Amino acid sequence: MEDYLKKEVESRKTFAIISHPDAGKTTITEQLLLFGGAIRQAGTVKGKKTGKFAKSDWMEIEKQRGISVTSSVMQFDYKDKRINILDTPGHEDFSEDTYRTLMAVDSAVMVIDSAKGIEPQTKKLFKVCRMRGIPIFTFINKLDRDGREPLDLLEELEEVLEIDSYPMNWPIGMGKGLLGLYDNYNKTIEIHRPEINGLDGQKVIKLNEAGEIEGDHPIKASSLYSQALDDIELLNEAGNEFSEEKIASGKLTPVFFGSALTNFGVETFLNTFINFAPSPTAHTTTSGEKIEPTTNEFSGFIFKIQANMNPAHRDRIAFVRICSGTFDRGIDVTLARTNKRIKLSNSTQFMAETREVVQHAVAGDIIGLYDTGNFQIGDTIFEGKLNVEYEKLPQFTPEMFMKVNAKNVMKQKSFHKGVQQLVQEGAIQLYKTFHTEDYIIGAVGQLQFEVFQYRMLNEYKSETIMTPMGNKIARWIKPEDLDENMSSSRNLLVRDRFGNPLFLFENQFALRWFADKYPDVELTSLL
Repeated sequence: MEDYLKKEVESRKTFAIISHPDAGKTTITEQLLLFGGAIRQAGTVKGKKTGKFAKSDWMEIEKQRGISVTSSVMQFDYKDKRINILDTPGHEDFSEDTYRTLMAVDSAVMVIDSAKGIEPQTKKLFKVCRMRGIPIFTFINKLDRDGREPLDLLEELEEVLEIDSYPMNWPIGMGKGLLGLYDNYNKTIEIHRPEINGLDGQKVIKLNEAGEIEGDHPIKASSLYSQALDDIELLNEAGNEFSEEKIASGKLTPVFFGSALTNFGVETFLNTFINFAPSPTAHTTTSGEKIEPTTNEFSGFIFKIQANMNPAHRDRIAFVRICSGTFDRGIDVTLARTNKRIKLSNSTQFMAETREVVQHAVAGDIIGLYDTGNFQIGDTIFEGKLNVEYEKLPQFTPEMFMKVNAKNVMKQKSFHKGVQQLVQEGAIQLYKTFHTEDYIIGAVGQLQFEVFQYRMLNEYKSETIMTPMGNKIARWIKPEDLDENMSSSRNLLVRDRFGNPLFLFENQFALRWFADKYPDVELTSLL
């Protein structure tokens, strides 16, 4: 059993794809699924008019806006590996969902638009990866369009993200003049659309030990090829050295160039990625103990809850990252938070277009459990006497707030049910005014409010009235320090969904004024 588990765990590659909007993240996800045989045709964002939507974008609002709003999970086999991809939101106002997803993976693939370079959102996501020290692989996309100079992009990557980079391949030309990729790691040249570039025949040219093409070849006459060779020489002399150790610790990012839309460079990336991306490693518990994935007993944590993935069935799925042992359908587990025993008989796995009942899974896999309200985000479940609780998942202090009411007072029941379920998913945070218990919802970004309103209407048939309160600074106060007279027009006193008191301050000035007036009172925030 031990040898079986070790072999299975080593074959797992569980990673998230992160990027800024429109960098091509969903397109690259689809190409990877295509290589894994999980889908027959890549339904790119380009195909929206034909009704072909990206398989990872399941929510109606995502199809309308062409963005990923929630984190999807897809699994497929490639060569001798079992790949779990977590596709994260790429929009401006991504939610905590993205951060939590990054806690459930062993590595991340960062997709960058070759014309735009590093964008603010990518930087935020990257910081979370750095915080965890997880390996990051960079795919610079859209080479089929004119973009910035590759050397500039590498320089920006290193400066802005404070990470060393190593180009695994290098573009020969760009946009309409894209001839191919010089593969610095595998010592080959990959030809882009050979039939168009007049280089029909070989798609891949092997290089000699000196890294050059032997004999005659039409590409050698191109100035773009000469430029690429000069760049490669410069990088080999002055650039960073390749180091598996540095990749594993998240200090060096291997950089791949390509075009997801024309499916160029994606397969080479995937082949190299599965060689260097880590298999599942140990997870830390609240007591500081590290639980190895090859531990016999099953354990895992819930990093995401999604209601109504199938509106026809009103289902609610808790996504579990398996941290140790094996999952077999029907096993009995203990929920660490309540010490309650639960039988896991209704489980699912995600294979792009379909969801299948999962009978068996191992550490590193992501499974979905049909939930009737037992689970919360961050919960640990374990088998037998393992008795573990994994570290808390990050929760972020909201910056934007809205008052929310049901438009139809006769439909209060569905309104309250919808609010409670969407809050349990963690997309928004719920507060109530101290005495009147009016609902206030908080979020990291504006889009979450739009998604909340849309889902309340479409999934719970509850039309809502949203009244903006603007940006506030939320700070928690210990109940023993609280005097209700501390509240004023500048700092609204509310309770969170667990009943803890906090103030919503108008601005920094109001916060400083409060701190000066009550110097002994400690105010705290989330992350």
